[in-house]
Formats: sequence, structure tokens, C-alpha cells
Amino acid sequence: MSLPSAILAQFQQSKRMVVVTGGGMSAESGIASFRQALIGPWLNYDVRDLATPQAYARNPKLVWQWYDFRRRLAEQTKPSPAHHALVDLEQHIPEFLLVSLAIDGLHWRAGSRDMVEFNGCVQRTRCVENGHLGDWDEEGETPPHCQRCGSPLRPDVVLLGEGFARNDVTRATRAVEQCDTILFLGEISALDPVAQFPFIAQRANACRIVIAPDNSVFSLMANLVLQTTPGQIFPQLIAQLTGNGN
Repeated sequence: MSLPSAILAQFQQSKRMVVVTGGGMSAESGIASFRQALIGPWLNYDVRDLATPQAYARNPKLVWQWYDFRRRLAEQTKPSPAHHALVDLEQHIPEFLLVSLAIDGLHWRAGSRDMVEFNGCVQRTRCVENGHLGDWDEEGETPPHCQRCGSPLRPDVVLLGEGFARNDVTRATRAVEQCDTILFLGEISALDPVAQFPFIAQRANACRIVIAPDNSVFSLMANLVLQTTPGQIFPQLIAQLTGNGN
């Protein structure tokens, strides 16, 4: 596939960029979705059993074990070339923010740092009472307890019915309001506030670019669309942008 000159030109002139990623990026690395991970002993469970605040209140051990299972699945995968290309892009753009809906931690493992993880990260924990982030003992009780205050730990992810952190939403929204380019990379769930980002970017006269295989609200609102998966073109595009391409 030939590299899109219009997208490359926009990247070359961009000074303030927001990149949004979600399940599409994760899928290219082989990360199972919630439904796909319901295998083996998890086959007869649904989201109300495993991924809601009520489920944690009823059976914190079960919820901890479910997310521990998903954490181990994520650890068996590696960041894709598209993940690594985003790290290079971050170094190239003066003002850059990555907004991710994934919980797998692959962006962090690839090296992305200027980032907001709306749904949290399965690789982290926080305590129930005070929100302390910390490590846990794999061989101890389930769920483990916070080493600072003794409160039970839970995965540092947004459970169904919980809202995104206000500070994260504010930071991301302000970045979109001020950006000159916004890139939607791969399949992304059209949840608020992310579903509003194309409209906010349009009001800011920002260029809206989509690289994804299927049409969505994001592609319908885009100035430039490349209908393919990120892995098919994005690494080559960024290599050419940064001078590492042929």
C-alpha cells in the first residue's frame, strides 16, 4: 500500500496532536477482548459477575482473579510495530497527547509516556479506601491489601458503571480543543467523551484523520481516512515522517 502523502504532510506540519486508540490496537497485538477472554473456567460468567462495582462488593476474590487472568494474558503479548511507531511520533510532535481506551498496558511497555488511559490499566492496582497505587504479593491473600493503609486492593481499571476520572477527561478534552491534528487509530468504541472529540476538533479547525478498517462516527467526521488496520501502514508512515523510512 502506498503511503498517503496528504496524511504525511499533515503530520509534518502538526505542532499539537492528539492520538486516540482503543481495542483495534490491542487486537493487532493479540489481546483478547472481554468476550474473547471468557474461556475455560470463565465461560459461564458475564460482565455483571466480573467487571462491575457490585460484583467486586459481592465477591472481590472472583473479580481480582478475573483481572489477574487478563493481566497474565496481556503479559504474554508484545507491543505491535504500531505501538512503537506511536512512541516515535510522540518524540516528533512538540505538543502530543495519547488517549487510550485499552487496559492492557502495551502503550507503556512500548515507551509511550504522554498519555491518558481512560479505562485504567490492568497492570496496576489501587486500594479501595484511599486510591493508593502499589505493588502486591502474588503469594498472599486474594485480593491482597494495600501496604500503606491495609485497604483491599482492586485492579486500577474502570469497572462498568464507573465514570472516567474527571482529571483525565478534562486533560484530554482541553488537548482536543487546542490541537491542530487529531488521529483516531484503529477500531475505537464510540463512548463519551471520546465520541465528542471529532466535533470538538472540527470546531477547533483541527485536521481529523482516521486509520481504521471499518467506517465509524470517527471516519464520517474525518478530513482524511485510510481504510486499513494501523499495523498495515502506520509504522511505515511514521518511519518516513521521522526520516527512518526508505
